[in-house]
Amino acid sequence: MYLDSKTKTDIFKKHGGSETNTGSSEGQIALFSYRIAHLTEHLKKNRKDYGTQRALQLLVGKRRSLLDYLKKKDIARYRAIVKELGLRR
Repeated sequence: MYLDSKTKTDIFKKHGGSETNTGSSEGQIALFSYRIAHLTEHLKKNRKDYGTQRALQLLVGKRRSLLDYLKKKDIARYRAIVKELGLRR
């Protein structure tokens, strides 16, 4: 499996502050970004996998919503996570 519990705890430890802080916006955005990258690579090989394509679109929408929320609440944290993950609008 591409996303095991060790990978998740590493992502949350790096971006969420601690490994148990799974509710932080930064941690969730980082996790969604990891999953989006994996699904994008999968779709490059399997163009007609429409179920995965829909899942990818939903993940991108969730990440965009969290980024919009973070931008509205704290612009400094938004800029930090965008720079750290290399996202662009």
